[in-house]
Amino acid sequence: MFFESLQFSFSIVGPICLLLFLGWFLRKTNTINDAFIEVGSKLVFKVTLPALLFLGIVKMDHEAVIDFDLIAYGLIANFLFFMLCILVTQYWIKDKHHHGVVIQGAFRSNTAIIGLAYMANVYGEASLGLAAVYVAAHTVLYNILSVIILSPKEEGFNPKMLIGLMKSILKNPLIISIILGLIFFVLTIPVPDIVINTGQYFSDMTLPVALLCTGGSLSIKSLKDNSLNCRFSTILKIVIGPIFITGGAYFLGYTGETLGLVFFMSAAPTAAASYVMARAMGHSAALAANIIAMTTIGSLVTCSLGVSLLYWLQLM
Repeated sequence: MFFESLQFSFSIVGPICLLLFLGWFLRKTNTINDAFIEVGSKLVFKVTLPALLFLGIVKMDHEAVIDFDLIAYGLIANFLFFMLCILVTQYWIKDKHHHGVVIQGAFRSNTAIIGLAYMANVYGEASLGLAAVYVAAHTVLYNILSVIILSPKEEGFNPKMLIGLMKSILKNPLIISIILGLIFFVLTIPVPDIVINTGQYFSDMTLPVALLCTGGSLSIKSLKDNSLNCRFSTILKIVIGPIFITGGAYFLGYTGETLGLVFFMSAAPTAAASYVMARAMGHSAALAANIIAMTTIGSLVTCSLGVSLLYWLQLM
């Protein structure tokens, strides 16, 4: 049974691992370059991923009910984990200048790409409706918490910065597509077949292009940074976080697809946006990049083990 669970785990993580490796290999051989990665990433963020999220919602069964209790649990659990990260980082990491980057790297998951890729691999497109709403809610939470933890302590938290952040969130193509999807779904507004079919072409591009760009942007040299800060943030992100958040969901009675959703979203590596945020707010961009690289590679192992365990225990 455990061997069967390992096979199941490999069938989920294997394709994602191969696409990430292929992206790295193509960049290494100059088949793709930085310009491709930049344009491809923008295409995913502004066009194909919004199409995927919109279609995931409007194509949901209208008899299905979005589990807002699950989403509320995810928000509360992630906030509590954020507070835990602050406490343990203040105790273990002596360099206070790096606290913000370490904490952000520990709690901010790459839900929109890696998390969705795992969900699509296991549960198919039918699972993307609930996953899209989950991603939207957590995108807002992650951005707010990142601004709070990265704000210079000597200046204090600036409410104007939070207002500006909320405006940028409302302009976020992912948030816009999810809100539109919910409007169309709740009001049962019909979507023409030509729009569905065209959007499906874009939707099908999302995960392959996003994973190739993610793999191409990985720097293996970053993995040589074996600093305490990087290792500490990585362990929190891909080991402690998934155990804490998924364990809480299990004790509340969640199993099957809902428990799988919580696990995949919490077990995903650190989001690439954490690098942009850290750099923009005057923190160590190098440390942020190292954490992203280490959690991305490490999560392939820890996620495989987590999937194997959950499948073996017949919880997903």
